[in-house]
Amino acid sequence: MSTETLEFQAEARQLLELMVHSIYSNKDIFLRELISNASDALDKRRLAGLKDDSLKADDLHIRIEADKEARTLTVRDNGIGMTRDEVVGLIGTIARSGTAETLRRLKENKESAELIGQFGVGFYSVFMVADKVTLLTRKAGEPTGVRWESEGDGTYTVETVEDVQDVPEGTSIRVHLRPADEEDALYDYTDEAKIREIVKRYSDFISFPVRMGESTLNSMKALWARPRSEVSEEEYREFYRHISHDWTDPLDIIQMRAEGTFEYEALLFLPSRAPHDLYQRDARHGLQLYVKRVFILDDSRELLPDHLRFVKGVVDAADLSLNISREILQQDRHIQLIRRRLAKKILASIKDLMSKDAEKYRTFWREFGPAVKEGLLDRTEDHKAILDIASFASTAGEEPTTLADYLARMPEGQDKIYFMTGDSRAQIENSPHMEAFRAKGYEVLLLTDPVDEIWVEAVRDYEGKELQSITRGAVDLPSEEEPSPEEAGEYAAVLTWLNETLDDVKEVRLTTRLTTSPACLVSDTDGITPALEKMYKAMGQEIPSVKRILELNPKHPLVSAVRTAHDKRPDDPELKGTAELLYGTALLAEGGDLADPARFAALLADRLSKTV
Repeated sequence: MSTETLEFQAEARQLLELMVHSIYSNKDIFLRELISNASDALDKRRLAGLKDDSLKADDLHIRIEADKEARTLTVRDNGIGMTRDEVVGLIGTIARSGTAETLRRLKENKESAELIGQFGVGFYSVFMVADKVTLLTRKAGEPTGVRWESEGDGTYTVETVEDVQDVPEGTSIRVHLRPADEEDALYDYTDEAKIREIVKRYSDFISFPVRMGESTLNSMKALWARPRSEVSEEEYREFYRHISHDWTDPLDIIQMRAEGTFEYEALLFLPSRAPHDLYQRDARHGLQLYVKRVFILDDSRELLPDHLRFVKGVVDAADLSLNISREILQQDRHIQLIRRRLAKKILASIKDLMSKDAEKYRTFWREFGPAVKEGLLDRTEDHKAILDIASFASTAGEEPTTLADYLARMPEGQDKIYFMTGDSRAQIENSPHMEAFRAKGYEVLLLTDPVDEIWVEAVRDYEGKELQSITRGAVDLPSEEEPSPEEAGEYAAVLTWLNETLDDVKEVRLTTRLTTSPACLVSDTDGITPALEKMYKAMGQEIPSVKRILELNPKHPLVSAVRTAHDKRPDDPELKGTAELLYGTALLAEGGDLADPARFAALLADRLSKTV
């Protein structure tokens, strides 16, 4: 036999320390975690048996054995089991991204155990109650087994077991319990009544029998197959925690059943907070897929569009093959039908949430709004439904507004939905572009999510009203002070000169969109915005730099002074520096980056020195 003593990965050692010295009030969850892991192993064994007859197992189950004298609790399953490499990889290390963030949150939330099940760290919760853990496992079909043992001190031993009589297929975890200490919420976990209480509370819905002695402790009823009236909210919450490893309560529960030519049942949950990896490409997303109560695939992305990837739940189809693969899922017309119907139902449920529970809706949109808006990048059948449930910051008040409410507030004569994108609300509200809209009392949507820069390119209107960026094209607000022909004539020469002098701009023109600022920069109606240009470059897409339009406020003293100076001294070389300062201040006002900050600073210092 080959035995090694190994050290836990650094993050795993920190988790062990947290668990060994845990002050979590609910230590019962260690048993929930062990049963949940055993259930996953049984699911995998059942699926393996469908594909390979040699891996089939009769009477798949979980067994709990308590020994009061030895103070041990053992959880056994006859599931898929693990190889030596899998034991080291799954238990000795934590190979998922976000572990450091998990640890930080665990340390900051010691009064709850909400995070223990996340990122595959649930096994470590056993060290809240144990001073030693012994794991015996043999992968189904493998000729040797593995013994793993640790006292939670930062090291563990792994031993290959040649005699398979000592290690049946599946996994057995023996927990050597610490002495009971009720003041520390450390109960006697060899007590049969306590074990029954924990299994009934947390694991009643597990689809395999959980046995102790001659008794089965759980009902094994598939929650998605039971009428809503027969399932308690606590049962739904525990099922959600089981499938999602998120120990906060879901915001909403969505249950649906389709009958007819293609039958399926679904039980879905809207989480109350976004996972840390929501925007990571390699993150695990998707629903669990069952066929006639038989578990087939975990994280089936094909069942939901990507912009709803945060939804958790189960789909149980009646007419799919038990041997269906991910590749087949992508093409199966029944799966595509389920996908469309689920998306429609989820978006409709979110819309209901808006009217029934505004606080829950606000929580949902704060956590998942940017992801949902990704669905606007392609013009799909979800497009209208997404716009109906979207909400945005607005100049109308501190609370976000829907597009429907925006339309209801539009004054007579306004025929467009105005918006501006930017890094923050403060930056947008202080932008020169806002001046005329503020003066006229026109509401502007303030779009600050990165995805907003992109979806507004694809969405042109809502309920027949055009969406209009206030930083693009010529503003068409009604004005009592439009530049007169005489005024336009007075500025013709300086505008021509500025167009020739400023190489960084496409055009210089007068505007009525400004009331207090001297100048601002705008993009062509179909031009790319600077923020979008930056975004593309950050993604490695090289695109040509786009010149923008410099608009001048003819009522501003600086602009009229430049015109007067040019009329009197058209050949004065210092006027070029003034023109550069005018352009630079417009660029800075919108949060842009100067191409040559040192030159701008020098020009500004020179001008200031002459005014002191």
